[in-house]
Amino acid sequence: MVLNIGVIGTGAIGREHIGRLTNTLAGSKIVAVTDVNQEAAQDAIATYQLDAVVYPDDISLIAADNVDAVVITSWGPAHEGSVLAAIAAGKYVFCEKPLATTAAGARRIVDAEIAAGKKLVQVGFMRRYDEGYLGLKQAIDNNEIGAPLMLHCAHRNPTVDERYSTDMAISDTLIHEIDALHWLIDDDYKSVRIAFPRNTKNAREGLRDPQIATLETKNGVIITVEIFVNCQYGYDIQCEVVGEEGIVKLPEFSNIVTRKSGKLSQEILSDWKYRFTRAYDVELQDFVDSIKTNGAPQGPTSWDGYIAAVTADACIAAQTSGAVERIALDEKPAFYN
Repeated sequence: MVLNIGVIGTGAIGREHIGRLTNTLAGSKIVAVTDVNQEAAQDAIATYQLDAVVYPDDISLIAADNVDAVVITSWGPAHEGSVLAAIAAGKYVFCEKPLATTAAGARRIVDAEIAAGKKLVQVGFMRRYDEGYLGLKQAIDNNEIGAPLMLHCAHRNPTVDERYSTDMAISDTLIHEIDALHWLIDDDYKSVRIAFPRNTKNAREGLRDPQIATLETKNGVIITVEIFVNCQYGYDIQCEVVGEEGIVKLPEFSNIVTRKSGKLSQEILSDWKYRFTRAYDVELQDFVDSIKTNGAPQGPTSWDGYIAAVTADACIAAQTSGAVERIALDEKPAFYN
């Protein structure tokens, strides 16, 4: 069985996913493509030599009889409508983050999926498929360090473009930690506070950078995450879990070590794509394989997308208020247990 996929959105991420589904991964075929820029969709077909049809919009692509599943990589505010249309059509969905741009939108997707009576949606939180995070998860689940007490994390980018705003430190950057960390320790968030240290001279006018998010979970774990998107020196992801009996942390990304001119040096990555390329491959292969084997995706769910949306909203509120903001999650539906 080959899973026939339609891709909604042919920007940078969309084209990368088209490339990996076509040239790297197994078990699927791209048969449909759409984008608000129809020329971009046509170019993607030509570039990757796809035997696929360009559809005028997401609704007509989703309705196509030969489309089994859709991969959504369009503009974030368009995700909710496409996901809801796919659920209504009974089609499987892989949706890049955000699942929806508001908590209410994410909840609408959750309710629609429950009403459909079948798990159809996977959200593209790729860190759950990264070898380093999987190693941390295994150590915690095996009780190698006792119960987690604290997490110290950092998400650093060398630079960001002119469109990047202070709230995007949450919605575009911290959002990955929001998902990965609650999954890592199997605990929900209770509250958050955002602090702004001295601003870096390298931030463009109007951008608050760096920021520090302090999250508390329902079980009392304290999590600090440094978000520093103009750090200059490279792309650097750090995560350390302090337990009752030990500490586990992410390994440094593997690069050669050079001894030269009286220095011992190792290169640091400069782009997030290189850090998580393997994780992107694994998550999409898992999406394809789990549908073919189990009849449903088994990765991050719509409920995980909802948790991320509610938490992100509270974090953005905390940026403005300077106070501790409560993270008010609905009770988890049994459907997602």
